[in-house]
Order: sequence, then C-alpha cells, then structure tokens
Amino acid sequence: MSEPSREAPVRSETADVTIHDVAREARVSIATVSRVLNGTNPVKGATSERVMAAVERLGYIPHSGARSLIKRETRTLGVLLPDMFGEFFSELIRGLDLVARRRGFALLVTCTHGEASAAETMLRTMHGKVDGMVILSSDLDLDAGLCRLLGRTPTVFLNQPDGPQAASYDAISVDNHGGALSMTRYLLGLGHRRIAFIGGPEHNMDARQRLEGWREAMASLAAEPDPALEVPGDFSEASGYRAACRLLKLPTRPTAIFAANDDMALGALAALRDQGVKVPEDISLAGFDDVPIVRYLSPALTSVRAPIPELGARAAERLLNIIEAGGASQARQETLDVVLVTRASTCPPRLTP
Repeated sequence: MSEPSREAPVRSETADVTIHDVAREARVSIATVSRVLNGTNPVKGATSERVMAAVERLGYIPHSGARSLIKRETRTLGVLLPDMFGEFFSELIRGLDLVARRRGFALLVTCTHGEASAAETMLRTMHGKVDGMVILSSDLDLDAGLCRLLGRTPTVFLNQPDGPQAASYDAISVDNHGGALSMTRYLLGLGHRRIAFIGGPEHNMDARQRLEGWREAMASLAAEPDPALEVPGDFSEASGYRAACRLLKLPTRPTAIFAANDDMALGALAALRDQGVKVPEDISLAGFDDVPIVRYLSPALTSVRAPIPELGARAAERLLNIIEAGGASQARQETLDVVLVTRASTCPPRLTP
C-alpha cells in the first residue's frame, strides 16, 4: 500500500485542530508556528511556507484570544455613541466599519442613551477589550479619573469634547456653526424674517454650535429676534413634532422652520401636515445632516449636508494610524466642511413681514 500524499488533509477541517497539530505537520516547534502566525521575529521563507501550508491543509484557525494575549492586541475598535437609532448613526457606523474591516479590525459598538453615568461605565467596560476607541458623546465629564483611563487607550472623538483637557485629544467634527449660519442666511435671502429654530440637546456640543450659527445670522436683522422662535428639542422626530406644534400656536407663526437635525425636521413635517399647513407654500422647512432619506420626502428636504460616512471613515483611519504608531497621538482637531443643499421644502414667503 502506498503512503498517503502529504498534500492530502490528514484531519477533517471540522476537527479540533490545535497549534500542536500544525507544528507536528510542519515539523517545526510550536514557537515557530506562533511566530509565523503572529508576524513576530521573521521566520525563513521556506519554513514559513511550510507552516502556512500545514495551516491550510489542516484547516487551522488561530485562537483570537490567545493571539491577543501574545501580541497584546484585540483587532477590535470600540465605538461609543449616544444612540444607534436613525440614519445618521447607521451611516456613521457604515463609514467606520468599511475602514476597520479593510484593515482587519472589527467594531464593538455600544451607546449611552443619553445617560452620563452609562458613558463612563461603558468606557471602563471596554478598556482592555479594544485596541482603541471612537467616541461620540456629550455625556462625558473629562475628570482626572476618566482622563487617566483614556490616556491608556488610543481615542478619537467625533465631536469636540468639553473641559480643560479637551485639546489633549484627537477630534474630528463637522462645521456645525458654519452650516447653520449658511442655512439661516439662505432663508433670510429668500425673504424670511420669522425663522424659527428647533434646537438639539442642551449639553450637546454639535447642537450648541448649530444654535450659535442660527443666532449669529438672525442677529443681522434690524429688529430683535422673537425669543419664542427658539424652541428646544432633543434630536428625535418626536421632539420635532412637539416643537412644530408649539410654533404653530404662536400669535404670529414663523414663515420658515430650521431644525437642528433631519430627524426633527421629519417630525416637524408630520406636525405641519397634521395641522393642514402646506410646505413650503405656508411654511418653509429645513434640516441639518442631509441623511439619505430626506431627498425622497415630498417635498424633498432642504438640508445642510454633513459628510457622515466620511466622518466615520476619517475617525477610523485616524485611530488605526495612532494604534499602528504605538499609541502616539498628535491631538489634532479637524473640522469637515458641510454643503448647503436646497430642495423643494423651501421657497420665498408669501408675504415678507
């Protein structure tokens, strides 16, 4: 009987193949197999090829947990978000994931649901389980303890963190102030003077910057803006609906409504329709972010386009570069440009006050 070919699998791929089996098959030590698989201490070409051939024949899958202990890496990026509901977050995660997967990393995504204590708890839970973190949260208090924690893990923020230590961290954000300023000036240019603003969460940096942009543009009016035109929201569709209902009860209604994000604009659109108000004939409506769905509304929504997938992709690239550099960060703050996109939801008012 002839001997079996060395090219034939000697074990089923479904069997519990171990690194010991690979070493025996390749006729090398376990340490050599480990060095080949982990890319440490280069192994001679012929030996390396023999090890990889054995891995292929046996169907061996390296244990990620053991590999992380050896190399002190998890090949995982942690992502902390305030929520995961809505197109904004799905587009953001898509940008993060495309870059992470291309470079051999997985994502571990969690959210705070607006709870300040949850943010710190989640970060402490992820510590040691991820190689770096991408954070979009307005709920973090950068106290000494949290700064020590973040100092041990490469971190990139997706907004500008608050506090005296904020400049010590890498951050990428969009031009919230400039976008809101541009949108409000556009509405003023159409002839609107009573432009209402539906704001985001009070402690959210993006929301504050958008509010400041609206206020700056409105300050150009000769008359003092009506404080009743500034209505709070929380970035949800429901808050946009409530805010629009409140604005419709004013003695003099606004001729335009600018919502600080598209979700609130969607809620406002539903409220206006329920009250028999035509958009844009009676009231013009605009949002911020330009998530994909708004171009398919009727009428299609005028919005400020923020490069959401690019924001996620840039953050992932920045974080992975920091990780590959051994954790060395330059603490750069980068602001991405936004674009005003005009559609059918805005037009000149019927009567200019």
